[in-house]
Amino acid sequence: MKTLIIVDLTPVNKTSLTEYSALAADTLKLFNGEFIAKGATESLHGELTHSMKAVIEFPDKKSATDWYNSAEYQAIIPLREEGMKSQFHLV
Repeated sequence: MKTLIIVDLTPVNKTSLTEYSALAADTLKLFNGEFIAKGATESLHGELTHSMKAVIEFPDKKSATDWYNSAEYQAIIPLREEGMKSQFHLV
């Protein structure tokens, strides 16, 4: 079954975020992941915690968790932390 990682985020350093985003997109390829949506979030109900969202689709849960735990992705987490405040959700 297809699996999504939904990222709630608020940019804090646009330079670091831009660099992180490019590197993160490259790491997805190894696990057949792809961004299916990203951008500003508009709330239809309730309060927003973060101003933006990204949705990444994977073929299955194993691919999604393998991507997140991969050495390639883990190596860029410090850059992610410089660029944004975030929450990652597995669905």
